[in-house]
Amino acid sequence: MATLTIRSLSESTKRALKARAARNDRSMEAEARDILQAAVSADQDFITGWLDRAAEFRGDFPSPDRSPARRVDLD
Repeated sequence: MATLTIRSLSESTKRALKARAARNDRSMEAEARDILQAAVSADQDFITGWLDRAAEFRGDFPSPDRSPARRVDLD
């Protein structure tokens, strides 16, 4: 396990983190760990989530009727 030190944290941020931790019945350290884990997990899961949402667009689609290609004279 790694140790992370966060310097210059504003007092208001510290109070908000402490309140959030209390609401979730956790320590401030556990709350900060959960916030960080959720933040990096969201980035990792972006592609998977996008593919899952795009699944409804997959499938066989009918090709439109097309006329034969025209001959082009390049001389």
